[in-house]
Amino acid sequence: MARGGVNKAVVQAARLAILARGENPSIDAVRIEMGNTGSKTTIHRYLKELDVGGERVETPAEPIDSELTALVTRLAQRLKEQAQEPIDQARELFEAQRKALETQLTQAQEANSELHQQYEFQSLALTQESEALQDTRSMLQTEQTRNAGLNQALAGFELRMQDKDEQIHSLEEKHLHARDALEHYRSAVKEQREQEQRRHEGQVQQIQMELRQAQQSALVRQDEITQLHRDNERLLTENRGTLRELSLMQDQLKHTHSRQDQLLEQVNRIDSERTLLQERLRIALLESQALKQNVDEQEQVNQSLQAELAKTQAKLDESVRLATALAAAADAAKDD
Repeated sequence: MARGGVNKAVVQAARLAILARGENPSIDAVRIEMGNTGSKTTIHRYLKELDVGGERVETPAEPIDSELTALVTRLAQRLKEQAQEPIDQARELFEAQRKALETQLTQAQEANSELHQQYEFQSLALTQESEALQDTRSMLQTEQTRNAGLNQALAGFELRMQDKDEQIHSLEEKHLHARDALEHYRSAVKEQREQEQRRHEGQVQQIQMELRQAQQSALVRQDEITQLHRDNERLLTENRGTLRELSLMQDQLKHTHSRQDQLLEQVNRIDSERTLLQERLRIALLESQALKQNVDEQEQVNQSLQAELAKTQAKLDESVRLATALAAAADAAKDD
């Protein structure tokens, strides 16, 4: 395809101008005449069409030696141009492939760098998650130790509660026994008083003395009953305080159980996230290995293209040498 508006008419005008100056309308000359624009392949195709169409300007007949020399010169020029054309095409193809490979290599290196960065980020995140998991496990162990202590303390409080209940029960039994004894004593005193009233008046003093002793004994029993009531109230107060402490301990134990459940849930979540990060890290490593293998393959392809370019360069040198030899032969024939 012609470049920048180059067409057959433009090539023909440049060719006629060169012929008018008495020069050879070669591809390079026509291209220079057009201002160094246009593809050499396109110019060569248009020149060939113009030569076939018989559009070359007639020149005066020349001697056969000059004509032979011009023919050899044009032949050498065409051989050079034909040899140059595949070289240019090979160079363009090689440059395009080289640029494409360089682009792929750059993209692969960028992707590898990005994967390496992701690997470092994921490794750092995995390390942080492992540290958080270790801290959480330490907290869980501490809470479990504390929970065991609270359970032991709760068992102690329950034993104390049982002792308090037994003491209260014992005091209640003593209080009942004292009340029964007092009632029995009052009944006995009343019966004895009625009997003594029917006795002789001479025994009044003895009865009064016994009565005073009984009253003193009753006062002592009454003091014991009062003390028992006080002990009972004190034990009830201590029991209520113990019940409050037990309630607080139970609430704290419930809070500890709830905290333990939250910590277990957090440990399970961290384990899941760590497993996910390890899977992502494994996939990233596989992708990095695949990209590295692709880069190695591209380097092998690049080396193959460089080998082909060396072969093409050797062929080009051979064509140039042949063209030079032909030109030298043409010059020698012209000198003869």
